[in-house]
Amino acid sequence: MRDKSLILIVDDNLQNIELLEAHLVPQGYDIIRAENGEEALKQAAKLPDLILLDVMMPKMSGIEVLKKLRTDEKTRLIPVVMVTALREVEDKVNAPGSRQ
Repeated sequence: MRDKSLILIVDDNLQNIELLEAHLVPQGYDIIRAENGEEALKQAAKLPDLILLDVMMPKMSGIEVLKKLRTDEKTRLIPVVMVTALREVEDKVNAPGSRQ
């Protein structure tokens, strides 16, 4: 059992990861990072307590990562917060698992 909650931050922009990390580490969270979808899936095997997942990433989008997480028995129940610069309500509502 861990002493601190573990958060996986997934973003292809390192500055965004560092910004989130700068806010979360002082609050007592342990952080693991991933800069792309494939790395995110590997890091998710560590079973973080929460995943902060960027929507727009090259090669494998956050939406694709989320779909893969939800089909894996080990990771399907990990809470995921989609982090996005998308502004349209339609983009946010159409995310897998969103409540409509």
